[in-house]
Amino acid sequence: MEEEADSCFSSRSERKAQEKAKILQRERERKIFKLVGKVLKKPEGERSEEEAAVLELHRDTVEELCRRELRRNLLKRKQEEVFDDADELKHKVRQLALAIKQAKNLVVYTGAGISTAASIPDYRGPNGVWTQLQKGRTISSSDLSKAEPTYTHMCIRAMHKEKLVKHVVSQNCDGLHVRSGLPRQALSELHGNMFIEVCTSCSPVREYVRLFDVTERTSLHRHGTGRKCGRCGSELRDTIVHFGERGTLEQPLNWEGAAHAAKTADVILCLGSSLKVLKKYPCLWCMNKAAIKRPKLYIVNLQWTPKDDLAMLKIHAKCDDVLKLLMEELNIHVPSYNRTEDPIFTIATPLKPEEACSHSRDVIAPSVERGFGSGHTEVSTETTSVQGGWFGRGYRKGRTVKKKPL
Repeated sequence: MEEEADSCFSSRSERKAQEKAKILQRERERKIFKLVGKVLKKPEGERSEEEAAVLELHRDTVEELCRRELRRNLLKRKQEEVFDDADELKHKVRQLALAIKQAKNLVVYTGAGISTAASIPDYRGPNGVWTQLQKGRTISSSDLSKAEPTYTHMCIRAMHKEKLVKHVVSQNCDGLHVRSGLPRQALSELHGNMFIEVCTSCSPVREYVRLFDVTERTSLHRHGTGRKCGRCGSELRDTIVHFGERGTLEQPLNWEGAAHAAKTADVILCLGSSLKVLKKYPCLWCMNKAAIKRPKLYIVNLQWTPKDDLAMLKIHAKCDDVLKLLMEELNIHVPSYNRTEDPIFTIATPLKPEEACSHSRDVIAPSVERGFGSGHTEVSTETTSVQGGWFGRGYRKGRTVKKKPL
């Protein structure tokens, strides 16, 4: 028994010694990295002989810190916004217009960049939500339902009406494509629509379109809106697909329509999307086809995207600016958004009397109060106005909270 006890004690002592050695090793490595990093910050001509000897002694550390610096610089360049000059922009738009005229099945992929003109921030731009949170800035609140379809939204609808666009695949949850008048059968809202709540207990799934943002009480993995289905009494849920979740609803996601559109597309136009999420959906890029048979790709974005190298053309400009020039080239008249003709008033389901106090969000009305409704207000550079199940509590993926010292 004594031998077993001694063996256990010895084993524990060895483990503790090994853990202590690992801790000391990590501490030594941290000190070396700190020392080498401090030396590397100095211009080469100002380094002492001792500092030069430190760099020579720790070559592996120097190489690792240089690799990290290269990665940081590359990431910084990818986040920078680039603008084409006026002449280059016009030349590129003429190329895009020719491609659209020759296309038999044009599909448009849209991201947050087409809604920034409606004061809805994007994700990864200089004033994007992710950018603000990564910098530790506060995200102020406003009601996104005050936004209205932008010029780009109305252009897409006009191109569909002219039978130039077959289908629109959107990552946006703001519902502005529907409100622009784009037919829902020609639209796939892959991440949901903030104006729609559904009853998944009914078969088929019962849909309720509201005149307000239904995501007030929802967040990641919590989709209940607090209202009940008028038929079966089950709790309604929003349609938002948060980061890390898998969307299974037939509508408004319409994955079947998106996959079919991608399969038959000969041209794909990406507007205002970083494509960092869309690139993860192989069915949208026909990756099972030979490269020569895949759709021709055209991208409009101010920042780098992972599909840039595969694009026939990359246009660095704001979506509204590109679409204005494009409509001139295509000779298409684009009607302004008219709130009184907004389709949402036709398809909306009114609340029951007992549900009148079930939300605190503003309700969209056919008439516009003075001071609102332009839909073209620039996003503030000081604060980012967002609120909603996908922008708010459910959005804050990856945000770390620093613990206060005891």
